[in-house]
Amino acid sequence: MSTATNVEATAVNTIEWLAEDSTTIVVPVYQRQYRWDIGGCEQLLSDVRAVAREDSAHRHFIGSILSAADDSEADTDLVLIDGQQRITTLMLLVAALRHAVQDSDPLLAADLDRVLVRPEDPTRTKLRPHDAWAELYESVVLERDVQAERESRFDDNYAFFRSQVHADEAPQIWAGLNKLEHVSITLGAAANAQQIFESLNSTGEPLRDHELIHNYMLMGLTHAEQLDVEARFWLPIEQHTGETIGAFWRHYLVMTTGREVAANGEHGVYSAFRHSFPRVDLDHLQADAEVWRHYAEIYGILLDPSLEKDPEIARQLRYVNTFGRASYPLVLNVYSDHSRGIIGRDELIETLEWIQTMYLRRTLVNLPNERLVARLCRARANGREALARAFARITPSDERVSAVLKYSELPHPAYVLGRLEGVDDPDEFDVEHIVPTVPSDSWSGDGVRPWIDYSDDERNAHRALAPTLGNLTLLEQTLAERVFGESYSVKRDAAYARSSVAETRALADTEAWGTAAISQRTIRLTSDLLRIWARPALPEIDDDGLTPILDAVRRRGWPAGWEREFEYVEYRGERWEVFDVKHLFNRVFRRAWTDTHDAAMSYCATHGGPIYESMAWKGQWDQLDATHHLYMGWDSNYMMNAVQGVLHEADIASEVFVKYSYIGNVM
Repeated sequence: MSTATNVEATAVNTIEWLAEDSTTIVVPVYQRQYRWDIGGCEQLLSDVRAVAREDSAHRHFIGSILSAADDSEADTDLVLIDGQQRITTLMLLVAALRHAVQDSDPLLAADLDRVLVRPEDPTRTKLRPHDAWAELYESVVLERDVQAERESRFDDNYAFFRSQVHADEAPQIWAGLNKLEHVSITLGAAANAQQIFESLNSTGEPLRDHELIHNYMLMGLTHAEQLDVEARFWLPIEQHTGETIGAFWRHYLVMTTGREVAANGEHGVYSAFRHSFPRVDLDHLQADAEVWRHYAEIYGILLDPSLEKDPEIARQLRYVNTFGRASYPLVLNVYSDHSRGIIGRDELIETLEWIQTMYLRRTLVNLPNERLVARLCRARANGREALARAFARITPSDERVSAVLKYSELPHPAYVLGRLEGVDDPDEFDVEHIVPTVPSDSWSGDGVRPWIDYSDDERNAHRALAPTLGNLTLLEQTLAERVFGESYSVKRDAAYARSSVAETRALADTEAWGTAAISQRTIRLTSDLLRIWARPALPEIDDDGLTPILDAVRRRGWPAGWEREFEYVEYRGERWEVFDVKHLFNRVFRRAWTDTHDAAMSYCATHGGPIYESMAWKGQWDQLDATHHLYMGWDSNYMMNAVQGVLHEADIASEVFVKYSYIGNVM
């Protein structure tokens, strides 16, 4: 067998590889800027801590590192083609660990120096980023006293590691670092670096969240255990959820965590799953997988309500599906309780009705329907009364709905008319516009004047009301085809009077059809609509589209130039003119320091910040009192997490809301 001549690949211990005297790495000019954010740093540190806790045989694989020799200078460097983000972040962690032990453990500090700096010149780091950022990187890692105002990922991520890594934990973290491994791929002079880079990064279909969950579940089991778990749990989950298995896991996690879970980008569902189930050994897996299979079976019923044996529950599930699947986390929760005898049939149906009411009324008044269900899941954990209040707060009032029904297009008309007019299966009917959306010149509402003789104002008034509730009804398809485009009097006698739908037959009693008739019918049907889609009878006010702070979006940064993410913030009844995450972070932590001091201290003790007794590293700081400082250099995702966390710790998160600006909603 012949061997490769231009590529050398070797599995190596990462720390030993970096610590070798001969290892010096340069980042080429064409590489992108360092981009890892604190989320990536958290994952790396979590992985290091996890492998440190395992026995000596365990290792953690960080992927492949692709480099090529550079003989253009006297001292041979490795040119880093792929792996810059990982190696740079690892060096920042090593630097933070080095600072933590520099006074307490000189032997460990010396070991860390061998990874971090060049043996022949301790003023130079072993990793040399792009020249545009090299001085900044070295000033962070070597803690040079550079006073220039700056913001960089180097500063932010180093600050994060500094806040998390302490001297007493240093031996354990060092042990974890020494269990990291990677495949070192070194290219010869004739190798095609770009082709190899593309092969490593772009070939094949990336794993989806549910595939990563599947691998995560089974990876640590024996082959026999994998076969058993696959047959008893995973295959039934797949059978019940089908092509929607990814959505199932997201909805399940929203239900169990009470928090929104990102559906796209950076494997948000998989990350949330790992956070919720940090251990998937066989004992834990057996118990958890029984629960997952139970909810997957329910999910299959939600997808196909004909599988539900109770006709009324099946009908309500079909109604809920009118509005898509966003409500499934809550429906899973309440249906499961019903199936296990925890709640009665009436409470299940009541909740399904509240869901429909919320979505229909919000759609009517043009309020967004995103980021609603997690808050309802949280509310339900506190009982039926708390859930009713949560629905009442986000469901528009009768007065608001009545006002818009007069002039607004009716959403989901077949569903709404079906329930209003007592038609179980509206699929066999057409939604009939009594005044057509585009009347012909000969169309007439009174049998006297044709459309062509209507004034411009009359035409505009009729067209505006054509898609509204008062001008719509259900009509059998055969009758609708027979009178298509005909004047009102023809349709009244030849179709409406013969319909099996009582509400449609009643139109035969109206001699002429125009704006007055539409308005009168709208008033009458609005009363029925408000009765069928009834808001919980509690003294709650509409919330003006406010988003609870726990459901606020955690973004990986914010586009340069956009400074108004929020219109305002509602903090325990106060209205704050706060327009971005950074200022929200500052103001919430300043208030927490004074109003809920114990909770703020508890949060910071658990999470390693962001309040510290001294300004221990370079960056942006805000002084809270004579001895405590708030570090302000975090990225926006970390800041929003911290805001949510400290408010939750203080048990006041339910009293804080953000009102997104227009651009904040669409980003």
